[in-house]
Amino acid sequence: MSLDDIVARAFDDHEPTRVGSGWLSGTASVFLGTLALGAVACFYWPALLTSPDVRALLPMPAVRTILQLVIGLGFLLGLLSALLRTRKVLGLTGIAMALAAGLAGGGNIPVEGAVPTVPVYLGLDWFLLNILLLAVLFVPLERLWPLRAQSVFRPQWTTDGVYFFVSHLLVQMSTLLTLMPARVLFGWAVHPAVQAAVQSQPAALQFLECAIVADLTEYTVHRFFHKTTWLWPFHAVHHSATSMDWLAGSRLHVVDVVLTRGLTFVPLFVLGFDTGPLYAYLVFVSVHAVFIHANVSWRFPRWVEALVVTPRFHHWHHAIEREAIDRNFAVHFPWIDKLFGTYYGPAGQWPSGYGIEGHPVPEGYLKQLVYPVTGTRSETP
Repeated sequence: MSLDDIVARAFDDHEPTRVGSGWLSGTASVFLGTLALGAVACFYWPALLTSPDVRALLPMPAVRTILQLVIGLGFLLGLLSALLRTRKVLGLTGIAMALAAGLAGGGNIPVEGAVPTVPVYLGLDWFLLNILLLAVLFVPLERLWPLRAQSVFRPQWTTDGVYFFVSHLLVQMSTLLTLMPARVLFGWAVHPAVQAAVQSQPAALQFLECAIVADLTEYTVHRFFHKTTWLWPFHAVHHSATSMDWLAGSRLHVVDVVLTRGLTFVPLFVLGFDTGPLYAYLVFVSVHAVFIHANVSWRFPRWVEALVVTPRFHHWHHAIEREAIDRNFAVHFPWIDKLFGTYYGPAGQWPSGYGIEGHPVPEGYLKQLVYPVTGTRSETP
């Protein structure tokens, strides 16, 4: 039995999901209750569960108010679900989680003094912030303008949810592994005069240069993952997704993440962009990477699709059509693929489906984690 089936049975997800059935309110209640309990844990153990960088940027009074609102809304939605639904599992679970968060102190939990810095910490605050903002943004978009009729809880959603959770929770490790190759192996390439010239440019120009330099590097690394026999199984995990939505982009093997992000950061580090434009780019890429996987049917003017990667362009990268295999490697700028002869995008058309022919990659996070050790390269990404 898959994790999807276990979750469905636990919450009785096979009952009606139409509006008015209590399913939407119950699901939202459990979601908010989970966030509330996670936030409460962050207040109790901030040194262990929160990232110092994120913690320093968050306005705590606002965070406490939002937490109280989340608890209250989670309780009310759970109550509504329990009133509407034949079986009360979803609603009662959401109510219980909201009550537990409230009884534990909610947004009123005191944090005495400065939070100490510890050698090892988790990024639970980073995970909670991201899942809340991305879900609030993309779930409504995919419901209002869906490319394909599919539930938020489509097949394999739990697997992609685990990827999202792990990648955001282990923020310290991922940051270290991203920065280390550049600082340790390419420190010799840093020239103060070059960095000073780069930093003297307007912030907007630096931001654009960050995006172009990063995408040229990622294009190269991405293409190597597709064309190199021993690298492909790691990237095949990403292509094993048979559904596209805002969560699907999280399905990335740790080796894929470390090599791609680590190598992409090298030219950014050597050139020495200002922190403002660099952070702005990091925010942009984190949202844009989610957007291009989204299950949205938006059509953009041709000039927009020629300049910036859109969902249709990237969906073709995941397509099952043979003519689309090993195409569209760029993440931000499709003209890079046109420049190197790897562009594919029939006007106005979308792929018929996604995934790898023969489905060689097993389902489940742990099985996919070890798959590259024993997996063999398929000629069809």
